[in-house]
Amino acid sequence: MSEQDTPDPSYDVIVIGGGPVGENAAERTASAGLRTVLVEAERYGGECSFWACMPSKALLRPPEAVDAARHVPGGGTAAAGDLDVPAVLRSRDEFTAHWDDAGQVEWAVGVGIEILRGHGRLAGERAVEVTTRDGVRQLTARHAVVVATGSVPAEPPIEGLADTKHWGSREATSAHEVPPSLVVLGGGVVGSEMAQAFTGLGSRVTLVADSGLLGRAEPFAGEMLADSLRAQGVTLHTGARARGVDRDDQGVHLQLDDGSTVSGDELLVATGRRPATSDLGLETVGLEPGQTLTVDDSGVVEGLDGNWLHAVGDVNGRAPLTHQGKHQARIVGSVVVARARGELPDTIAAWTAYSLAADHVAVPQVVFTTPQVASVGRTAAEAGEAGLRTRVVDLDIDVAGAYLHRESYSGKARFVVDEDRRVLVGVTFVGPDVAELLHSATVAVAGEVPLERLWHAVPSYPTISEVWLRFLEEYGL
Repeated sequence: MSEQDTPDPSYDVIVIGGGPVGENAAERTASAGLRTVLVEAERYGGECSFWACMPSKALLRPPEAVDAARHVPGGGTAAAGDLDVPAVLRSRDEFTAHWDDAGQVEWAVGVGIEILRGHGRLAGERAVEVTTRDGVRQLTARHAVVVATGSVPAEPPIEGLADTKHWGSREATSAHEVPPSLVVLGGGVVGSEMAQAFTGLGSRVTLVADSGLLGRAEPFAGEMLADSLRAQGVTLHTGARARGVDRDDQGVHLQLDDGSTVSGDELLVATGRRPATSDLGLETVGLEPGQTLTVDDSGVVEGLDGNWLHAVGDVNGRAPLTHQGKHQARIVGSVVVARARGELPDTIAAWTAYSLAADHVAVPQVVFTTPQVASVGRTAAEAGEAGLRTRVVDLDIDVAGAYLHRESYSGKARFVVDEDRRVLVGVTFVGPDVAELLHSATVAVAGEVPLERLWHAVPSYPTISEVWLRFLEEYGL
């Protein structure tokens, strides 16, 4: 159904939020024959397609590729020129379809999803009201409402920030000019990746991260990344908090609590995100606006009767990553279909088609900096806090494939083993192009592959994957 058609207000499933997570939930239910409407207030394809995953990687990849070429024999001469920044920005625009979601709409309609552009809010049990350009429409759901509204930036209460023009992540990834200098506030994934991207594109970058970089990762990951960014020319300020900000004709100025001031042409605030639930109508079903929608392992929102309200992606606070949100959406779609058919088991076991078990122990993530940081499962500290008896094996990524891949390759790996079950519960890689190692680690962690069996998964020679052999040898197999 096109956006211009007037839909029947009664649906089997209503999905609020047309980003990749909502799209996956809607496709799952629509393909099973349930009449599904996908409600989106802004652009179908959502944050990931237009302002996050895709444009950020389009900005990060060209400088990374040039750097890689300069670090292989004979490549330095070929890659001796300057990066064509306008070409990078044009390519970024193409990856985002110039911020036009017509292709996403065409896809949704093509797979049988009905679409409705407008702001969707809950209006009671199984009820949703959508404010469109033509007025307000009242919808009802026979089986389920799925909330996939994602998250929005969470900015700190810094004096002057609200009154000072600055960038959030959207402005950074959609910028059409590279500022001569950029101040980045925040050392998480967004702050680290954008510091990497803009230094690669030619900005003088200052990164302010009071607690260091990548605080949720293994400590050595943030330390290695900090060393690399400094080597690339990024000025790093750690251990000092921002206390004030102002802008004048010389740029933007960030005052720190150690008495220093850092300045730049632009300021990017990347200090985290919060679930987008403030204007979702939660109060109409007895929930608190602005809260995280806590779900059980079937994706059902807790605190309500009837198993009709589900939440997937950032909005449920479990694992704010696009790929994990899409996984949740596929699982929840299967739950909704099975429940509509009366086929859902009374007890849902972990690691079945109806369980979000992976959220707890096997979430993979890549930070696309130089070096890349790739991890899955628990850190060593988290495993200890969970009461596991562990052994940690730390290795340099010192294999033939690494040195063929890049001159002076430098990387590290950490493997966290549950000694009682003799399975991996966490793996972290830091180094050039380690993202491509991560899925093997994810399979090992999610599949709880016994180390004795993992010993027989022979890595090809000469590849960086031989780090798996070095780990198992070090462990004692």
